Amino acid sequence: MALEYGGMRLTNVAQMTLPTGRLRSLEVRAVPQRAERLPVSFDQARHVGEGDRPGSWMAIAVRLPLPVIDQDVAAAWAAVCARHGTLRTVFERAGGGEVALHDADLTVGPWVEHDVGDRATRDVVREVLDGACRPFASPAHRLCLVEPAPEADDPRPAVLLAADHAHVDLWSLVVLVRDLVACIDDVRRGAEPGGRLPPSPAFADHTAALRARPPAPGHVRRRWADILEAEGGVMPLFPLPLGDVSAPTPEVVEVRDVLDADGAARFADVAHGRGVRMIALAMSVLTRATREVAGAPLRAVFPVHSRYEDRWHDAVGWFITNAVIESYDTDPRTCAAAVREALGLGSWPLAPILAPWGGMPQAPGMFAVSWLDTRRLPVHLDPALDVQYVSAATRTDGVMVWFVVNDSGLHLRCRYPGTPQARANVGAWLDAVEGGLVAAAEGR
Repeated sequence: MALEYGGMRLTNVAQMTLPTGRLRSLEVRAVPQRAERLPVSFDQARHVGEGDRPGSWMAIAVRLPLPVIDQDVAAAWAAVCARHGTLRTVFERAGGGEVALHDADLTVGPWVEHDVGDRATRDVVREVLDGACRPFASPAHRLCLVEPAPEADDPRPAVLLAADHAHVDLWSLVVLVRDLVACIDDVRRGAEPGGRLPPSPAFADHTAALRARPPAPGHVRRRWADILEAEGGVMPLFPLPLGDVSAPTPEVVEVRDVLDADGAARFADVAHGRGVRMIALAMSVLTRATREVAGAPLRAVFPVHSRYEDRWHDAVGWFITNAVIESYDTDPRTCAAAVREALGLGSWPLAPILAPWGGMPQAPGMFAVSWLDTRRLPVHLDPALDVQYVSAATRTDGVMVWFVVNDSGLHLRCRYPGTPQARANVGAWLDAVEGGLVAAAEGR
């Protein structure tokens, strides 16, 4: 299933919508400059350190207004790559086996034709991106252009921008589309591509700035230790059996449109009446559901963004870091305090905090909960672009839940292993969460 929110469709490559037609991708050559290494973030080192593999990418697709000239798109993408430092970097294995990051000189072009034949366009796109957008690819990003067949009802070309996750997050993909559209317009007008766009500092600068922050105080380290030790020394696990997840299995993706716009407005009103934000009331519902279904507290990985300063709002990179949330009490005010604590736990460099556990102590069954209110993003796209946020089809051994709030309501998306036990137990938990969110919106 796909999730519609705020003019953007959340889907994966196996379910996305693409026109039938001519498929090309823009080849980019990268020559690493190995004289000097760039700083590697904690999450980049963890992600890239797992090795070269397909399915580690993220993408965004849009329909561009006509006319579209491929030379203009190529020139615009070259300008976008020049704007964002992470697109001009490549990862390599250093002599000791650690991950090294280097600047690279890019050459954009030529266009490469991909034979679609009788296959679905998205299946061929998946092969292209699985091959080009890998952790150690040079570079690890690719732009694809789909020109609809002459008989298509919608003649607008589709453009996909994809990159290995080490270089982008969802916010970054929105920035890339905004910049590409602006640069195409500049090229058409004969203006400097991107000349009207705000400055975009390099993600490596953010990594260096984060490393330079003071070490986490003792109470933060102790709280991390408490939560990890409560889970046996690993990151929080889903509190019910998932079956055999000793190795990743094909994913199941469930999408539930829990509340429409009016329901979400009522939910927000109830939260306001309790003196909290929507996220705190939602965590109250999750706490109750987890206690009722699993007999356990809510304890989960809690991704938070690290764009602490406005200067990073127009930058591209992996600005998502991990925190943890723990909640025993269903009182919304107590849950608000748990959210604040989680944000605080995610505000410090993780490498020294997690060093006693040898880095992020991830285990099969890891449980993560993410909250995203797209209305609060400072970068907006025209809904006429028919935006699709596209994840790779992959295998998983854990449970990841996204709550998405937008102008159309409150939605839930969950990815979990396709085992019989996971289908039954995660499904029961999701049922309890969905019922609790609906009840909360009704004041029950």
